[in-house]
Amino acid sequence: MLQLQHVSKRYKNQTILEEINVTIQKGEIVSLLGPSGSGKTTILNMILGLTDVSSGQIFFDGEDVTHTPMKKRGFNIVFQDYALFPHLNAYDNIVYGLKNKKDKISKEEIQRYIEFLDLTPHLKKKVHELSGGQKQRVSIARTLIMQPKILLMDEPLSALDGVMKESIKERIQQIAKEFNLTTIIVTHDPEEALTMSDQVIIVNDGKIAQYGTPEDIIQRPSNPFVKDFILKQLHVKRQNIYRLFGEAYV
Repeated sequence: MLQLQHVSKRYKNQTILEEINVTIQKGEIVSLLGPSGSGKTTILNMILGLTDVSSGQIFFDGEDVTHTPMKKRGFNIVFQDYALFPHLNAYDNIVYGLKNKKDKISKEEIQRYIEFLDLTPHLKKKVHELSGGQKQRVSIARTLIMQPKILLMDEPLSALDGVMKESIKERIQQIAKEFNLTTIIVTHDPEEALTMSDQVIIVNDGKIAQYGTPEDIIQRPSNPFVKDFILKQLHVKRQNIYRLFGEAYV
């Protein structure tokens, strides 16, 4: 279980985040959703350990990790732009981080992740030979074989569209279930958050505007900002939300 208790972030005289209180259960998919500049990426970076907390505490499985260095937290991130090495093939990208991993992982375990993500036919391809969806799956595989305690994802679908996007959404859901892996995703897209998450944290102006299930947010928005933000952002995607949640937003 991951807990953020009274977490705030300030830069000089500017408050970026204020009194963030969140509890995330093991194996949940939780999306951090909000407009640009709302503070959602800062929350992700504080969980990862990339950004220091100004006040408050972060606990993981009851242990205070607020000041634990990023490398010792055991969390890992999938970046928006894949961050793959262009001079390496897909397989070498996947196993690149293992040379710095203290706990050994067997070839059978590596193969399990590769097969789970349907990457076996693509292992010898260089990065430029991979499709966007294949690049994202390689990036996810590279993260999974490090066996993170929490999987963090920064806009993992933003560079994808159509069938590729739906495929990766399904993979993320399968990963959380198959490996009982807590997964936290930053997104600006309500449709992504509402259709693939167990819980959604809506962030606005450095505060949590609402934290609940997709059904709660759709059917019982806690304030005008939440409803307005969801409605404005959905546009043509509203049909997908209607299919899942009924007439609340029609």
